[in-house]
Amino acid sequence: MSVTLSPDYKPSPKEPFMNPRMREYFRRKLLGWRAELVQESNDTLQTLQEGGITEPDIADRAAIETDRSLELRTRDRARKLISKIDQALERIEVGTYGYCEETDEPISLARLEARPIATLSIEAQERHERMERTHRDD
Repeated sequence: MSVTLSPDYKPSPKEPFMNPRMREYFRRKLLGWRAELVQESNDTLQTLQEGGITEPDIADRAAIETDRSLELRTRDRARKLISKIDQALERIEVGTYGYCEETDEPISLARLEARPIATLSIEAQERHERMERTHRDD
């Protein structure tokens, strides 16, 4: 089923939650974010493959190595984020996207706009974080 969205469409609390247009909006948002992350990863890989460090100065070499290390950590975070985006896209396909994994209640549109990979409502997320703080070994 093909869903047409106007370029200025934004989900509204006035329409039925996770109707076909809303699902398509978030699907496109997630796919755009995913494409951006993949492109950044490809750019990083290209940069890293372009050559070894030829700086004669040891301080310059150390700075370049630090930059590369930071870049690789950033790429690893991006890889994990891409995985979460893929899981969100899967939830759209099966019809569970936008609903809290703990309560099955709708996640607010504002939260989904800000964090389209969210799996918990704000209330459930806060409970989860409180539990983590209480059970953390300090």
